[in-house]
Amino acid sequence: MAIIETKDLDLYYGTNQALKKINLDINKNEVTALIGPSGCGKSTFLRTLNRMNDLIEIVKVEGKVLFEGKNIYDDYDEIALRKRIGMVFQKPNPFPMSIYDNITYGPKIHGIKDKKVLDEIVEKSLKGAALWDETKDRLKKSALGLSGGQQQRLCIARTLATSPEIILMDEPTSALDPISTSKVEELMDELKKKYTVIIVTHNMQQAGRIADKTAFFLNGEVIEFDATENIFYKPRDKRTEDYITGRFG
Repeated sequence: MAIIETKDLDLYYGTNQALKKINLDINKNEVTALIGPSGCGKSTFLRTLNRMNDLIEIVKVEGKVLFEGKNIYDDYDEIALRKRIGMVFQKPNPFPMSIYDNITYGPKIHGIKDKKVLDEIVEKSLKGAALWDETKDRLKKSALGLSGGQQQRLCIARTLATSPEIILMDEPTSALDPISTSKVEELMDELKKKYTVIIVTHNMQQAGRIADKTAFFLNGEVIEFDATENIFYKPRDKRTEDYITGRFG
């Protein structure tokens, strides 16, 4: 069942059209990967899904992004929207405060003050991000003391703390070592049981390992969108095949 549907989605940076007539249905409780060469529109598309592009003055969006059937550009306040559609960025960006305060930051903004409730959110979020055992004895210590891979899992935990339905990830492992990368990939497989995950990745092997569906972007268009194994082993479009086999990109 589709939780996000985009209908003829166009996006312009000033006069430059970055997305052209994107029509995608993204299913609940799946990992969907967005692949394609640099500058093809995949990160721009990801950011339309929780209106992060609204922060750029020259951006104009046309078409629709439906979240549970309602257009996010008409029917949602963007702060409320970002609580339900969380985002994890390319570089781990923990706040310069304790691990505990990183996790409770979002819930506090949304009005949760009860310490017992906050304690429960911290434990649940860190367990959800497979980080509880490594951090439970140092919750009051600075998050900046964690390793890069732990910091990225902390950012995932921070996203989980506001109980989102969808988690957007923009190349979440590109700054990580192979061991941390595999931990985050294992985590995505767990996360999709409760959440819908949409990930931009430049690493095709990663898409092959973790994604149920894959969309191949090129020059602002979706060339092909299908089950991941079909994209990798039975692509319908020659451009997809050329990209997958390394002829360009």
